[in-house]
Amino acid sequence: MADEVEMFFFPFMGGGHQIPMIDIARLFASHGVKSTIVVAPNNALSFQRSIVRDQDSGRPISIQPLDLPPGSKPPNSDMSATPFTDTSMLQEPLRLLLIARQPDCIVVDMFHRWSADVIDAVGVPRIVFNGNGCFSRYAQQLIRIYEPHEKVQSEYEPFEIPGLPDRIVMTRSQLPHFHKSQGGGKPRGRMWNSEDRSLGVVINSFIDLEPAYVEGFKKEMAKKAWVVGPVSLCNRNVEDKAERGQQAAIDEQSCLSWLNAKETNSVLYVSFGSLARLTPKQLLEIAYGLEASSCSFIWAVGKIFKPSENGEGGREDWLPSGFEERLKESRKGLIIKGWAPQLLILEHPSVGGYMTHCGWNSTLEGVSAGVPMVTFPHSAEQFFNEKLITDVLRIGVQVGSMEWTSWNAEPGPPVGREKVEAAVRKVMDGGEEAAEMRRKAKDLGEKAKRAVEQGGSSYEDAEALIQELKSRKKVQL
Repeated sequence: MADEVEMFFFPFMGGGHQIPMIDIARLFASHGVKSTIVVAPNNALSFQRSIVRDQDSGRPISIQPLDLPPGSKPPNSDMSATPFTDTSMLQEPLRLLLIARQPDCIVVDMFHRWSADVIDAVGVPRIVFNGNGCFSRYAQQLIRIYEPHEKVQSEYEPFEIPGLPDRIVMTRSQLPHFHKSQGGGKPRGRMWNSEDRSLGVVINSFIDLEPAYVEGFKKEMAKKAWVVGPVSLCNRNVEDKAERGQQAAIDEQSCLSWLNAKETNSVLYVSFGSLARLTPKQLLEIAYGLEASSCSFIWAVGKIFKPSENGEGGREDWLPSGFEERLKESRKGLIIKGWAPQLLILEHPSVGGYMTHCGWNSTLEGVSAGVPMVTFPHSAEQFFNEKLITDVLRIGVQVGSMEWTSWNAEPGPPVGREKVEAAVRKVMDGGEEAAEMRRKAKDLGEKAKRAVEQGGSSYEDAEALIQELKSRKKVQL
């Protein structure tokens, strides 16, 4: 059909970028777009079932594995793959696929650093997916322009970011290292220049979450931007929510049965995402803090930082003595060692708070579930997301993280158990301040759901992108 739109989606490896890109492809398929997810040969199994369910319901979506040259080794497709994973062996297979199929556009993750030159040479319109929200990008842009962090005398002296609608105070210690490098502010390389040459950017957010920052981003930073989230809300059934990302380390019925036995808003969910590597010392402090808070909790423990193959990171004895036995006896806590069915947990009525690393996907999932947060940022743009949660939206409490840490570097000193306990109590104790945070969080959760429904702001932005592609197609015809 002449007016049928076909979009390719080229996700990066790693949970923080792959999962939302798959959701975006499914979202556009729900709008009637012929959506094709382009992946490395080893990278489809983690989300294949949800795509099959979409196909069975009549949605025009498919997976297209790339054909690698003989002898080529596919990139690491693990959910904990870092942003530095090399995917350059996919260049020629992608080029040949684009020449053969000529889609109306391709949405590509920015971490495929080589992709802009390949795609632009073929002549397929390219849309960039960055994975961040508007607040963090706008705030970082103003830091690049005004360099307020260069005017302080130490790593821990606070500075205010000028030009923002809200008063946001940070320290140099909380900034990504590239902001403090010589010539500072903007990481070098093709990844950052490619956005300027693209058709525009697609953003996983919604206008009611960060209205002033969406406006500022669209006005000053992007040629075109389509704000279409929260894309996690495309997961409507239990199977999609339980299987999202990868197979959970716990049976969802066991998890839900444990939650069903708890009172409304009484459980804290604790998770630090697919990339965080916490030291045994930090995990120990969190465990002591959680136990001292007397709050019921579900804790999804990810990978532990390993300073060497034979180092302390390989130990499993980081929990306090008798901790797990006391949890079993009191039924106060449930520890999941591995991947957790996060959407199912967050949406359960007994969950009343979320301790999070402030990755953007997790932030949006917490917002969509309408739960207040305990913020525990580590890396990437997470300290900026923390400021949005606690200082702009006022739906969270900071645990006290001060040190930005690179993906594979050894983390700084641990946040102490007293700070963990205090932050948990502030969110979960049922006092007046906690009740106000909970009210605001619930209101934002309702707005998130309305944004993706027909007539909502994100629904309309998705439709606007589809209409733009249709208009371009008519001009070409």
